[in-house]
Amino acid sequence: QIVLVSGHLDSWDVGQGAMDDGGGAFISWEALSLIKDLGLRPKRTVRLVLWTAEEQGGIGAEQYYQLHKDNISNFDIVMESDEGTFRPSGLGFTGNAKARDIVKEIMTLLQPINVTAVYDYADGTDIDYWMRDGVPGASLRDDLSKYFWFHHSQGDTMTVQNPNQMNLCAAVWTVVSYVIADMEEMLPR
Repeated sequence: QIVLVSGHLDSWDVGQGAMDDGGGAFISWEALSLIKDLGLRPKRTVRLVLWTAEEQGGIGAEQYYQLHKDNISNFDIVMESDEGTFRPSGLGFTGNAKARDIVKEIMTLLQPINVTAVYDYADGTDIDYWMRDGVPGASLRDDLSKYFWFHHSQGDTMTVQNPNQMNLCAAVWTVVSYVIADMEEMLPR
């Protein structure tokens, strides 16, 4: 059984793609790294996917879906970060009411960093295929006030990334993915 965390490698034509979506890729990588460094071994596999060709129509995501859709019942949740890695506020979530209640309970663990909100609907070109087939989905929600200052521009460089805010995003991704991966049962569908 799989909990999937992800971001994609955009490297848009004019910038470095550091924020869009290097930040999402790095916090997904960091989630696995933190789980390993803490010596935690969840009941399910936490799998990192760094999607390709999102801007060209989600070609990489479609290919991955086609290769793994026969195993769809073993995908517990699919998570994608693609709105930058600024100060996080919570998760967008797509799933049924019982699964939403569980995710809301998990998010209370993040009260010390004030990131507890669960918003309607997860966003993510790369996870849409899975959510359309009933797999619960989550997307990181964060402060978008500066996102379009840098999005697909020459300004999308590493200097946009704030290490403290990225650490908060990675904390959210780590806690949510680990707790879901270690629950006795998969999220209800």
